[in-house]
Amino acid sequence: MLVGAGVVAVVAGAALTVGLWPGGDAGAPSTRRPSGQGHAQAPAASPTPSPSRTYPLSRTPRTIPAVREHTPARGPGWRPAKGGRVVVGDKALADEGRLLAKELGLAYAGEGEPRAGDVGLKLTDEDANAESYTLAVADGRVRISGTAEAGVFYGTRTLKQEVHGKAAAPEGVVRDSPAKPQRGFMLDIARKHFTAAWIEDRIRELGDLKYNQLGLHFSDDQGFRIASDSHPEVVSKEHLTKAEVRRILKLAASRHISVVPEIDSPGHLGAVIAAHPDLQLRNTQGVATRGAIDIANPASAKIVDELLDEYAGLFPGPYWHLGADEYQALTVANPEASYPRLAAAATKAYGSGAGIADLATGWLNDRAATMRGHDRTLRAWNDGIFAGGEVQTDKDVEVAYWTGKEIGARPPAEYLRAGRELHNYNDEYLYYVLGQPNTFVYPTGQRIYEQWTPLVLRGTAPVAREYDDRILGASFAVWCDLAGSQTQDQVAAGIRMPLRALTQKLWDPRPPEASWADFKGLAGKLG
Repeated sequence: MLVGAGVVAVVAGAALTVGLWPGGDAGAPSTRRPSGQGHAQAPAASPTPSPSRTYPLSRTPRTIPAVREHTPARGPGWRPAKGGRVVVGDKALADEGRLLAKELGLAYAGEGEPRAGDVGLKLTDEDANAESYTLAVADGRVRISGTAEAGVFYGTRTLKQEVHGKAAAPEGVVRDSPAKPQRGFMLDIARKHFTAAWIEDRIRELGDLKYNQLGLHFSDDQGFRIASDSHPEVVSKEHLTKAEVRRILKLAASRHISVVPEIDSPGHLGAVIAAHPDLQLRNTQGVATRGAIDIANPASAKIVDELLDEYAGLFPGPYWHLGADEYQALTVANPEASYPRLAAAATKAYGSGAGIADLATGWLNDRAATMRGHDRTLRAWNDGIFAGGEVQTDKDVEVAYWTGKEIGARPPAEYLRAGRELHNYNDEYLYYVLGQPNTFVYPTGQRIYEQWTPLVLRGTAPVAREYDDRILGASFAVWCDLAGSQTQDQVAAGIRMPLRALTQKLWDPRPPEASWADFKGLAGKLG
């Protein structure tokens, strides 16, 4: 018969009550005796099934992001214990195995089959999403499988959270996969220098939360923050060395995170222009245009392409962000009158009907061609992808949609109707701008958790659900407009809950079951 949350079994004349494991997980039977029969005893360090005990059905594990499917079962669950090992079914999983063993205090035993107390990692030949995994707890052991290393890694993240705080991984089977293929965090290291150690800490945090992209915006008006061999003159005093970048990349790869570099052009190039003032764009009065390079000058394309080629060799990942936003020549009332040299270059290149927006689009396509030669998937900000005109942005350039406020920015549905794929950087929910300039307010995890979905690309209104498949994912972005407004530690604290809320909304398309208070409480327990 059922008593409370547990099941009563009679063993040698004594009543044995099965309750919840510490942390609220269903699991091992309690050895608590009825009143008057002695003190409660702790459960065994390494629970093993016993035919003389009956167990309640396990409960769904509580993780961030939440698992999408759990089939409960009766049994003691699993927790790491002395003598336990991590074994792999394929040497390709050695890195995942060693990391998990270190985190859980287990021995790494290489290739083999898991025995009682062990965790086994295995690759399968199922036709499934490369980021999906199955995590099965039964027979006193854990088996994590997936069709690719990334999926198996995410399974180890789930297990790590399940056993946090000496809790148990519940008996049963988890089947899990992300709703969105791109789950990112973008960091502006151009306006504010962040140390390599701080970035590495964020990578560890992102990996545990199942993010798979880290954007690095490393060139802007205020700074150029990665060492250069081709143009050392443009590099700021405070910067990352290439050795530090390689260390960052190695750690990111171990967490299955792709680093997405960005050299923004033809705007936001003030640090490059400071070292090459002859490339500065000026209007008819000779006034310098902030951050804008003269795209009618062939030398401008030469230096930017040399930098792109150099950093393509440093960053091996599949993605590249080309920028293209806020070219100031296009923000005046009459661009052609203010910048006649650009207007003349546009008509020469693209015909009498072309304007400066066409010249800027041609610039973007040329930079795309440079990076396409390095086999990269390309991305550009939405306000640099214009409607109409004589020249259209290449179709394979993903739209990084961040705003509807800038000149050139169109409603997201216009890009989607044109067949473009979008990445969501909605500045209403996902922009953490230091100092809160203009109308920016620090985003909160609660707003993201309760109000935002990937369909909400601009402001607070979603686009039609029919476009869901073309919204590839989203990134939470830290911008350092007023760099001294927060320290690195303050930034880490400020983005902590937004990152957790965002991964939940990108991983599982269903409305969250837990309230915000419960979700926040869980985040506090998991660390």
